[in-house]
Amino acid sequence: FAEAYDALDPNGNITIKWDIISWTPDGYVATVTMFNFQQYRHIQAPGWTLGWTWAKKEVIWSMVGSQTTEQGDCSKYKGNVPHCCKKTPTVVDLLPGTPYNQQIANCCKGGVINAWAQDPAGAVSSFQVSVGAAGTTNKTVRVPKNFTLLAPGPGYTCSPAKVVRPTKFLTADKRRVTQALMTWNVTCTYSQFLAQKTPTCCVSLSSFYNDTIVGCPTCACGCQNKTAGSLTCYSCSSKTPHLASVVSPPGKTDLTPLVQCTSHMCPIRIHWHVKLNYKEYWRVKVTITNFNYRMNYTQWNLVMQHPNFDNLTQIFSFNYKSLTPYDGFTDDTAMLWGVKFYNDFLSQAGPLGNVQSELLFRKDQSTFTFEKGWAFPRRIYFNGDNCVMPPPDAYPWLPNDGYQSTMSLLQALTTALLSFIVLLAYA
Repeated sequence: FAEAYDALDPNGNITIKWDIISWTPDGYVATVTMFNFQQYRHIQAPGWTLGWTWAKKEVIWSMVGSQTTEQGDCSKYKGNVPHCCKKTPTVVDLLPGTPYNQQIANCCKGGVINAWAQDPAGAVSSFQVSVGAAGTTNKTVRVPKNFTLLAPGPGYTCSPAKVVRPTKFLTADKRRVTQALMTWNVTCTYSQFLAQKTPTCCVSLSSFYNDTIVGCPTCACGCQNKTAGSLTCYSCSSKTPHLASVVSPPGKTDLTPLVQCTSHMCPIRIHWHVKLNYKEYWRVKVTITNFNYRMNYTQWNLVMQHPNFDNLTQIFSFNYKSLTPYDGFTDDTAMLWGVKFYNDFLSQAGPLGNVQSELLFRKDQSTFTFEKGWAFPRRIYFNGDNCVMPPPDAYPWLPNDGYQSTMSLLQALTTALLSFIVLLAYA
């Protein structure tokens, strides 16, 4: 549980609310709603998969807004056949374009749920389920067990279902309040360590005042030709089969990254370049590059920590929102994401597999400096995953602060040594 804690989003979770809204002759009808309360971690295509274990011998008679992936053995039922008879059903969202008579509010988005800070209206997903052989009162109904959430891969751990105060609903005319007959909640938290064995992104740095480009650390996300932590990569110069033959065929989803062969082997690289220095401002260029041939990142987002975000003056071609995860006053964390229909889609590896923007900061003369790596970010997240940073001693240094200081000291020592030799010669 400690590994699931995120200091930048301490209260982030996905809450599943199960509301029984009516009784049936052998069970109930419930509305199941998933709220993504995570500030910057979303669920992208191919979407969420929700599972649980029934406490008794329940069956699902019908569903609206979603479906189970398997029906199971319903051979004992004559006439009406249930939608699903499995003890452990697996539920997925319906796709956009589903007929209206099979929809409810907040359904049918292909399992995509946006981040809360990025799109609160899109951070909800719902479906309706009619359950049989379940009991018809609050005392006979038993809550399901062992909830699992894939989004779309592993990473989430779900708590046991807990019966809570019934949810209240406001009618469309806002003049009447109704409430659920029974409600239980499940809370699912994310851990990057459970989601994947290796990191998914890395950071590289450069600046106008130094020719050195600090690349991502070697093997930041795994290494080539290694048994442990290896990744599949493709290089045009190698004897790898043609790219089209190794990318997943249509209709099949493979979440394993297939990346360009690089020294870092990361699917995503974020590059921070200190571009210009003005009298009262300074300018940074941020570039996100996708090295993954198997993934188009939709609704991507970036979270950055830097002490000068409290003086961010302008940002070009990205959306921006300030995050204050600590005391509500420390404004050093920013969330960035693409403009809709412009650059909110990060294409897979290739010529179009990058997006970029520039940030203009006002200088605070009491804190601003280019020395000791101050101009570079402290931490960067991509789609909620912490990216590997270069070591601090590798950051580009100021010529008059690093190299020249070293040279001036060397010159002083050399001069002193020569003077000593001359004195000995004349002694």
